[in-house]
Amino acid sequence: MKRDFLFALYQTPRGKLLQAMEAKYLKRSITSSCKQQQLQIGGLGWENDFIDCSLYDNYTILDGKAMGNPGALKIAAKAYSLPIQTESIDLVILPHLLEFDARRFQTMREVNRVLKAGGELIILNINPMNLSVRCQFLWDRKLADSWRAHFIPRARILDWLKLMNFEVLATAEFGLDSFKINHGGFKFSTTAFFSMAYGVKAVKRQYSLIPLTPVSQTDKNMVTAGVGLETRSHKVNQND
Repeated sequence: MKRDFLFALYQTPRGKLLQAMEAKYLKRSITSSCKQQQLQIGGLGWENDFIDCSLYDNYTILDGKAMGNPGALKIAAKAYSLPIQTESIDLVILPHLLEFDARRFQTMREVNRVLKAGGELIILNINPMNLSVRCQFLWDRKLADSWRAHFIPRARILDWLKLMNFEVLATAEFGLDSFKINHGGFKFSTTAFFSMAYGVKAVKRQYSLIPLTPVSQTDKNMVTAGVGLETRSHKVNQND
C-alpha cells in the first residue's frame, strides 16, 4: 500500500487533528537557519503549515510524484537512491515515509550519507499500537498488505538510529488532541500506548579516533646522552 492510506487518514476527523499537531511539532522542531540546506523526503501538500518556503530558499522536497509545496525546490527521485552529494544537507525530514517504503533501511543509509556531521533528522511515524489507526488500515488495505510489514515500533527506529551513530535529542507522542515532547528517548506511559503517531528528532554524530604515537627510539637516546653529559660536567667541577 502506498501513502494513499496516509492521505485518506488525514481526511478523517482524527486525522485532521493529527495533521494539525504534526504541523505544530515540525514548525517547533525545525531549528536550522534559512541559509542551510533542508531536505524533506516525501511530499505532504500542507508544508505551508510548518515552513515558509519563500524564506527558506534551500528547502527541497524529494517525492516520486512531485508532491509538496509549489514554492519549494522539487526533486523527483527514489528515497533509497538520493541524487544528492554526500554530507551536504543540514536537516532531513521523513514525514510518514518509512512506513510505506519497501527499502526503508536503505533509505536510512542514504539519509545518513547525505547528512553533515551534526546535521539533524526528524522522523514521523504512525504508532503500530493505536487501535483506531489499525482499524482504518484494515478497512482500506489490500489483501496482500500486512500491518507489521508497514508500521514500525519505536524500539526499532531507536535501534536503527543507534546503529548509524545518531543521538536522540527528543521524542514526541501525538494523542487525540495534544502532543507531548520528551527530551531524550521515549517515556513509557498510557499516553504513549494510545497515541496515534510519534516523532523522533536526532542528530548525526561523527566520532574521530586520536592515535597515540609512541616515543621513538631516537628521542630516548638523545635524552640519555644529555643526562650523561650533565653528570660528567659536575665531576670536573668537584676536582677543581
